[in-house]
Amino acid sequence: MQREHTIASDLGIERTPDVCGGAACVAGTRIPVWTIERFRQLGASPQDLLTYFPTLSAAQIGRALEYAAARPDEILPEILQNESPAL
Repeated sequence: MQREHTIASDLGIERTPDVCGGAACVAGTRIPVWTIERFRQLGASPQDLLTYFPTLSAAQIGRALEYAAARPDEILPEILQNESPAL
């Protein structure tokens, strides 16, 4: 069986079912877009994001935020799901 793997190659974002629960991640990493977007929502500046995610470049962070802005119907539910208290 072939694994589904989708890429937003123009933004360097990829989704792989068995990586981070299939969430959109910065290509080649396990850093979900929703995490970067949530830090931004909570007031993180671009410089803060570079500090919090030192393995990412400013361009990668910018592309992740661009992806999140273009796909709120995908990213916002992921934020809510991952911030919900455990039952």
